[in-house]
Amino acid sequence: MRNVRRLLRQSILAEAVILSVLISFLLAPQLVLRAQDDATHGMHDGMSMPMDSPLDAATQAALQAWKRESEFNHHLAGFLVLVAGLLILADGSIRQRWAAGRHVWPICFLVSGIFLLIFSDTELWPFGEQSWYFGLTHHMEVLQHKVFAVLLLVLGVIELQRARGTLKARWSGWVFPLVAAAGSLLLLFHDHQAGMTGPGHMELMHRIQSQHISFSVTGLGIALSKGLAETPFEWRPLFERLFPALLVVLGALLMVYVE
Repeated sequence: MRNVRRLLRQSILAEAVILSVLISFLLAPQLVLRAQDDATHGMHDGMSMPMDSPLDAATQAALQAWKRESEFNHHLAGFLVLVAGLLILADGSIRQRWAAGRHVWPICFLVSGIFLLIFSDTELWPFGEQSWYFGLTHHMEVLQHKVFAVLLLVLGVIELQRARGTLKARWSGWVFPLVAAAGSLLLLFHDHQAGMTGPGHMELMHRIQSQHISFSVTGLGIALSKGLAETPFEWRPLFERLFPALLVVLGALLMVYVE
Protein backbone atom coordinates (compact mmCIF):
# COMPACT_ATOMS: atom_id res chain seq x y z
CA MET A 1 0.00 0.00 0.00
CA ARG A 2 2.86 2.34 0.85
CA ASN A 3 4.49 1.63 -2.51
CA VAL A 4 1.22 2.38 -4.31
CA ARG A 5 0.96 5.73 -2.54
CA ARG A 6 4.56 6.58 -3.40
CA LEU A 7 4.02 5.70 -7.07
CA LEU A 8 0.83 7.76 -7.12
CA ARG A 9 2.64 10.78 -5.65
CA GLN A 10 5.44 10.40 -8.23
CA SER A 11 2.90 10.13 -11.03
CA ILE A 12 1.06 13.26 -9.89
CA LEU A 13 4.35 15.13 -9.52
CA ALA A 14 5.47 14.03 -12.99
CA GLU A 15 2.22 15.19 -14.59
CA ALA A 16 2.47 18.53 -12.75
CA VAL A 17 6.04 19.02 -13.95
CA ILE A 18 5.08 18.19 -17.55
CA LEU A 19 2.12 20.60 -17.43
CA SER A 20 4.27 23.37 -15.96
CA VAL A 21 6.96 22.89 -18.59
CA LEU A 22 4.42 22.91 -21.42
CA ILE A 23 2.88 26.16 -20.15
CA SER A 24 6.34 27.70 -19.81
CA PHE A 25 7.29 26.79 -23.37
CA LEU A 26 4.06 28.29 -24.68
CA LEU A 27 4.31 31.55 -22.72
CA ALA A 28 8.04 32.29 -22.76
CA PRO A 29 8.31 33.29 -26.44
CA GLN A 30 5.35 35.64 -26.15
CA LEU A 31 6.84 37.38 -23.11
CA VAL A 32 10.16 37.83 -24.88
CA LEU A 33 8.55 39.25 -27.98
CA ARG A 34 6.32 41.59 -25.99
CA ALA A 35 9.41 43.03 -24.35
CA GLN A 36 11.07 43.41 -27.75
CA ASP A 37 7.97 45.04 -29.17
CA ASP A 38 7.78 47.56 -26.32
CA ALA A 39 11.45 48.42 -26.81
CA THR A 40 11.15 48.97 -30.56
CA HIS A 41 7.65 50.42 -30.85
CA GLY A 42 8.79 53.95 -30.35
CA MET A 43 11.56 53.55 -32.91
CA HIS A 44 9.05 52.63 -35.63
CA ASP A 45 6.65 55.45 -34.88
CA GLY A 46 6.91 58.27 -37.37
CA MET A 47 9.37 56.43 -39.63
CA SER A 48 8.82 56.55 -43.36
CA MET A 49 8.32 53.02 -44.65
CA PRO A 50 8.64 52.86 -48.43
CA MET A 51 7.60 49.19 -48.36
CA ASP A 52 4.19 50.30 -47.01
CA SER A 53 3.17 51.68 -50.41
CA PRO A 54 0.13 49.97 -52.02
CA LEU A 55 0.78 46.95 -54.24
CA ASP A 56 -0.55 46.30 -57.71
CA ALA A 57 -2.97 43.43 -58.34
CA ALA A 58 -0.36 41.08 -59.83
CA THR A 59 1.98 41.50 -56.87
CA GLN A 60 -0.87 40.98 -54.40
CA ALA A 61 -1.91 37.78 -56.16
CA ALA A 62 1.67 36.47 -56.10
CA LEU A 63 2.03 37.25 -52.39
CA GLN A 64 -1.27 35.52 -51.59
CA ALA A 65 -0.17 32.42 -53.50
CA TRP A 66 3.15 32.38 -51.64
CA LYS A 67 1.30 32.86 -48.33
CA ARG A 68 -0.98 29.88 -48.98
CA GLU A 69 1.98 27.71 -49.95
CA SER A 70 4.01 28.66 -46.87
CA GLU A 71 1.11 28.14 -44.49
CA PHE A 72 0.27 24.75 -46.03
CA ASN A 73 3.88 23.61 -45.65
CA HIS A 74 3.88 24.57 -41.96
CA HIS A 75 0.47 22.97 -41.35
CA LEU A 76 1.40 19.67 -43.00
CA ALA A 77 4.69 19.48 -41.12
CA GLY A 78 2.84 20.28 -37.91
CA PHE A 79 0.28 17.53 -38.51
CA LEU A 80 3.02 14.96 -39.05
CA VAL A 81 4.96 16.08 -35.94
CA LEU A 82 1.77 16.00 -33.85
CA VAL A 83 0.96 12.49 -35.08
CA ALA A 84 4.51 11.38 -34.26
CA GLY A 85 4.19 12.73 -30.72
CA LEU A 86 0.84 11.02 -30.15
CA LEU A 87 2.19 7.72 -31.48
CA ILE A 88 5.15 7.87 -29.09
CA LEU A 89 2.83 8.65 -26.16
CA ALA A 90 0.67 5.66 -27.08
CA ASP A 91 3.64 3.43 -27.93
CA GLY A 92 2.95 0.83 -25.24
CA SER A 93 -0.64 0.13 -26.25
CA ILE A 94 0.18 0.31 -29.97
CA ARG A 95 2.93 -2.32 -29.72
CA GLN A 96 0.51 -4.73 -28.02
CA ARG A 97 -1.94 -4.49 -30.93
CA TRP A 98 0.33 -3.67 -33.86
CA ALA A 99 4.01 -4.55 -33.64
CA ALA A 100 4.96 -2.55 -36.73
CA GLY A 101 3.33 0.57 -35.25
CA ARG A 102 6.61 1.62 -33.65
CA HIS A 103 7.96 2.33 -37.14
CA VAL A 104 5.27 4.89 -37.99
CA TRP A 105 6.48 7.88 -35.99
CA PRO A 106 9.95 7.97 -37.62
CA ILE A 107 8.21 7.68 -41.00
CA CYS A 108 6.31 10.87 -40.14
CA PHE A 109 9.65 12.69 -40.02
CA LEU A 110 10.76 11.06 -43.29
CA VAL A 111 7.55 12.14 -45.07
CA SER A 112 7.87 15.66 -43.70
CA GLY A 113 11.50 15.90 -44.81
CA ILE A 114 10.78 14.57 -48.31
CA PHE A 115 7.86 16.95 -48.76
CA LEU A 116 9.84 19.96 -47.57
CA LEU A 117 12.81 19.04 -49.74
CA ILE A 118 10.71 18.76 -52.91
CA PHE A 119 7.72 21.05 -52.51
CA SER A 120 9.03 24.02 -50.52
CA ASP A 121 10.15 26.97 -52.65
CA THR A 122 8.18 26.11 -55.78
CA GLU A 123 10.03 28.79 -57.72
CA LEU A 124 12.69 26.09 -58.13
CA TRP A 125 12.70 23.46 -60.90
CA PRO A 126 10.60 21.42 -61.71
CA PHE A 127 7.78 23.71 -60.52
CA GLY A 128 9.47 26.96 -61.52
CA GLU A 129 12.13 28.17 -63.88
CA GLN A 130 14.80 28.83 -61.25
CA SER A 131 17.59 26.28 -60.89
CA TRP A 132 18.38 24.68 -57.55
CA TYR A 133 21.95 25.95 -57.75
CA PHE A 134 20.80 29.55 -58.17
CA GLY A 135 18.17 29.25 -55.44
CA LEU A 136 20.53 27.69 -52.91
CA THR A 137 23.35 30.14 -53.61
CA HIS A 138 21.32 33.37 -53.90
CA HIS A 139 18.42 32.96 -51.45
CA MET A 140 19.20 32.21 -47.81
CA GLU A 141 15.57 31.30 -47.11
CA VAL A 142 15.65 28.57 -49.78
CA LEU A 143 18.92 27.18 -48.40
CA GLN A 144 17.53 27.11 -44.87
CA HIS A 145 14.38 25.29 -46.00
CA LYS A 146 16.47 22.57 -47.62
CA VAL A 147 18.69 22.32 -44.52
CA PHE A 148 15.56 21.79 -42.39
CA ALA A 149 14.45 19.07 -44.84
CA VAL A 150 17.80 17.28 -44.55
CA LEU A 151 17.64 17.45 -40.73
CA LEU A 152 14.17 15.88 -40.77
CA LEU A 153 15.40 13.13 -43.08
CA VAL A 154 18.37 12.41 -40.81
CA LEU A 155 16.05 12.12 -37.80
CA GLY A 156 13.66 9.87 -39.67
CA VAL A 157 16.35 7.51 -40.98
CA ILE A 158 18.18 7.17 -37.65
CA GLU A 159 15.04 6.69 -35.54
CA LEU A 160 13.56 4.22 -38.03
CA GLN A 161 16.69 2.10 -37.85
CA ARG A 162 16.60 2.27 -34.05
CA ALA A 163 12.91 1.27 -34.03
CA ARG A 164 13.70 -1.70 -36.29
CA GLY A 165 16.49 -2.75 -33.95
CA THR A 166 19.16 -2.62 -36.65
CA LEU A 167 20.93 0.39 -35.11
CA LYS A 168 21.90 -0.13 -31.49
CA ALA A 169 25.03 2.01 -31.21
CA ARG A 170 25.06 4.26 -28.16
CA TRP A 171 25.71 7.39 -30.23
CA SER A 172 22.48 6.92 -32.18
CA GLY A 173 20.42 7.95 -29.17
CA TRP A 174 22.04 11.39 -29.22
CA VAL A 175 21.41 12.15 -32.89
CA PHE A 176 17.84 13.33 -32.26
CA PRO A 177 18.72 15.74 -29.40
CA LEU A 178 21.67 17.23 -31.29
CA VAL A 179 19.84 17.59 -34.60
CA ALA A 180 16.75 19.00 -32.88
CA ALA A 181 18.89 21.55 -31.04
CA ALA A 182 20.68 22.55 -34.25
CA GLY A 183 17.40 23.00 -36.11
CA SER A 184 15.88 24.99 -33.25
CA LEU A 185 18.85 27.36 -33.10
CA LEU A 186 18.76 27.76 -36.88
CA LEU A 187 15.13 28.88 -36.60
CA LEU A 188 16.28 31.91 -34.59
CA PHE A 189 18.17 33.06 -37.70
CA HIS A 190 15.56 32.00 -40.25
CA ASP A 191 15.57 34.48 -43.13
CA HIS A 192 11.93 35.13 -44.06
CA GLN A 193 11.97 37.90 -46.66
CA ALA A 194 9.20 36.79 -49.02
CA GLY A 195 6.07 38.87 -48.51
CA MET A 196 7.90 41.54 -46.51
CA THR A 197 6.48 44.38 -48.56
CA GLY A 198 3.30 46.39 -48.84
CA PRO A 199 0.97 47.74 -46.14
CA GLY A 200 1.34 46.06 -42.75
CA HIS A 201 4.66 44.42 -43.51
CA MET A 202 6.03 45.34 -40.07
CA GLU A 203 3.11 43.61 -38.33
CA LEU A 204 3.59 40.60 -40.61
CA MET A 205 7.30 40.44 -39.78
CA HIS A 206 6.58 40.61 -36.06
CA ARG A 207 3.93 37.86 -36.26
CA ILE A 208 6.23 35.54 -38.22
CA GLN A 209 9.11 36.23 -35.82
CA SER A 210 6.89 35.51 -32.83
CA GLN A 211 5.78 32.16 -34.20
CA HIS A 212 9.29 31.07 -35.20
CA ILE A 213 10.61 31.90 -31.74
CA SER A 214 7.82 29.71 -30.32
CA PHE A 215 8.93 26.89 -32.62
CA SER A 216 12.56 27.39 -31.62
CA VAL A 217 11.95 27.43 -27.86
CA THR A 218 9.72 24.36 -28.05
CA GLY A 219 12.29 22.61 -30.25
CA LEU A 220 15.03 23.25 -27.70
CA GLY A 221 12.77 21.74 -25.05
CA ILE A 222 12.30 18.70 -27.27
CA ALA A 223 16.07 18.37 -27.72
CA LEU A 224 16.73 18.63 -23.98
CA SER A 225 13.94 16.25 -22.94
CA LYS A 226 14.92 13.71 -25.61
CA GLY A 227 18.54 13.78 -24.43
CA LEU A 228 17.47 13.23 -20.84
CA ALA A 229 15.08 10.47 -21.96
CA GLU A 230 18.12 8.67 -23.40
CA THR A 231 20.03 9.03 -20.11
CA PRO A 232 19.62 6.32 -17.44
CA PHE A 233 18.71 8.10 -14.19
CA GLU A 234 15.81 8.33 -11.75
CA TRP A 235 13.78 10.92 -13.69
CA ARG A 236 14.14 9.22 -17.05
CA PRO A 237 10.48 8.07 -17.23
CA LEU A 238 9.36 11.68 -16.79
CA PHE A 239 11.38 12.87 -19.76
CA GLU A 240 10.30 9.89 -21.84
CA ARG A 241 6.78 11.32 -21.51
CA LEU A 242 7.76 14.98 -21.74
CA PHE A 243 9.60 14.52 -25.05
CA PRO A 244 6.55 13.37 -27.07
CA ALA A 245 4.29 15.81 -25.23
CA LEU A 246 6.47 18.67 -26.50
CA LEU A 247 6.34 17.16 -29.98
CA VAL A 248 2.55 17.45 -29.77
CA VAL A 249 2.90 21.08 -28.66
CA LEU A 250 5.24 21.86 -31.57
CA GLY A 251 2.92 20.15 -34.02
CA ALA A 252 -0.04 22.16 -32.73
CA LEU A 253 1.92 25.42 -33.01
CA LEU A 254 2.87 24.61 -36.60
CA MET A 255 -0.72 23.72 -37.48
CA VAL A 256 -2.01 27.13 -36.39
CA TYR A 257 0.77 29.07 -38.15
CA VAL A 258 -0.51 32.11 -40.04
CA GLU A 259 1.15 34.87 -42.02
